[in-house]
Amino acid sequence: MTENKEKEFSPMMQRYLETKEQYKDCILFYRLGDFYEMFFDDAITASRELEITLTGKDCGQAERAPMAGVPHHSAEMYISRLIAKGYKVAICEQLEDSKNTKGIVKRGVVKVVTPGTIVDSNMLEERKNNYIMSIFKTGIYFGISVCDISTGEFYSAEIKDNNNFPQLLDEIARYSPSELVINSNLADCTEEIDKIKERFNTYITRFQDKFFDSKSDIIKLRFNLVDTNQNQIENVEEKSFAIASINALIEYIEQTQMTNLDHINKIIIYQISKYMSLDINARRNLEITEKMRDKSKKGTLLWVLDKTSTSMGGRHLRRWLNDPLVDTLEINRRLEAVKELKENVMLRGDVIDNLKKVYDIERLAGKMAYGNANARDMITLKNSLLRLPEVKSVLQTSKSTMLKDIYNNLDELQDIYELIEKSIIDDAPMTVKDGGIIKLGYDEEVDKLKTATSEGKNWIIQLEAEEKEKTGIKNLKVGFNKVFGYFIEVTKSNLDQVPERYVRKQTLTNAERYITEELKNLENQILGAEEKVVSLEYDLFTKIREEIAKNIIRLQKTATLVSTLDVLTSFARNSRRYELLYATSR
Repeated sequence: MTENKEKEFSPMMQRYLETKEQYKDCILFYRLGDFYEMFFDDAITASRELEITLTGKDCGQAERAPMAGVPHHSAEMYISRLIAKGYKVAICEQLEDSKNTKGIVKRGVVKVVTPGTIVDSNMLEERKNNYIMSIFKTGIYFGISVCDISTGEFYSAEIKDNNNFPQLLDEIARYSPSELVINSNLADCTEEIDKIKERFNTYITRFQDKFFDSKSDIIKLRFNLVDTNQNQIENVEEKSFAIASINALIEYIEQTQMTNLDHINKIIIYQISKYMSLDINARRNLEITEKMRDKSKKGTLLWVLDKTSTSMGGRHLRRWLNDPLVDTLEINRRLEAVKELKENVMLRGDVIDNLKKVYDIERLAGKMAYGNANARDMITLKNSLLRLPEVKSVLQTSKSTMLKDIYNNLDELQDIYELIEKSIIDDAPMTVKDGGIIKLGYDEEVDKLKTATSEGKNWIIQLEAEEKEKTGIKNLKVGFNKVFGYFIEVTKSNLDQVPERYVRKQTLTNAERYITEELKNLENQILGAEEKVVSLEYDLFTKIREEIAKNIIRLQKTATLVSTLDVLTSFARNSRRYELLYATSR
């Protein structure tokens, strides 16, 4: 669009077009009041795909701009539908309070939602990871990186062997990513791209080659780089293909999410030979996680074995089934733990009873780090942490190495539990900007303001009674209006009894209205107290959330241990069940 033509548009539409120019490959959700609006081609597309009304808006030209909108409070539902249909969505918010701004409110894109970068729990499957994979192709070799942004998991590997492209297909099948981020070498290889599209239902994003950088300096500073045994990787520079894919994926995530990514803090660089090699055909024919016919879970190996009690345990089980071990020592460690849980009925029952009350600590931790956790998420986290001491206690007499390791390393996180317990109301609302989330007794200023809003009327009644007593004016009354605020009204027949401390505020036909220092102080406390307490509660809430986010690594480690215990217990339940079925069938 030329500069001269842009001038024909209204100022608001010019701002919209400037923003849209930066996000050409996205449907732009442009915040206007209580709605996200879409214009021009985006509006036509959204109207068709979401089955919403297409209208028009004056835009400074002869023809009205096509327009379609969705309410901001239900935007998640519409965004998820667009993502499922293969679109990206850029969310443009108001960055200023319209009450304090003259002219057009400043707006800016705060997040781009793509199939691989979804973090909202309502848009995710509870028991399945949502992976995004970056692929760096150079010659016949590949570097790959995989991340689930909602949990912070990050894996990377290199493919430098015979049959490299078939191995790449096997790794894509292992993770089933919802989005691939690729460099130009792969994007321009039509034959390989066609095979990927033929085999996988995944969104493909071509990313600029400059971001597939093989320098490792920044990565080493920002991330803990380990192998599958959690040992530090010393010569990471030798993994240049993996590093290139890591750099690109981190850059892509940062460009789309535009927020803190502290929960992505560890990268596991693994050898593909660590796990049993299952090609794409074997995975499909074995029906490990989905049926060949309709891609459903029912009837698969995962469906048979999944007796986990938590969502994070369900995801952990899926990973173990997709990554069969070839290390006999690790296999026997797992079997030893499963055997103990199978044979110790009391232990197994106690573990299950407690895990049923543990929610998704893994994704809750991600929400804390992301800064999109609300007060109810905190209560859910608190209720989960409440069970951890009991989970640890029942493992105290365990004998198997793996269960002992879980017992010794399980952080009960009671400091986080206590912080939430003393600060957040149990039945807190979903929204965090409307108040009603901080407990009485946590903050002195909040307590004062809440008292002012709840007891303000009583204070006024008491003041009126006191002034009648002090002045002897029996028909004196304390009133309020929006223009003058609070006042003391005295009829003209009683003006000779008005004390000097009364300051005239307004003259009426039959009365005078006054203000006193005490009434002024009460007015200051009552008026605006509600607005102040809402603002203060939000500030306190964000500080509490930030404090929890500082402990993200502790939360993630605990989540991993709890989900591992959950999978081991699931195996034990199945082992006992099928043992009994076999015994009764003989």
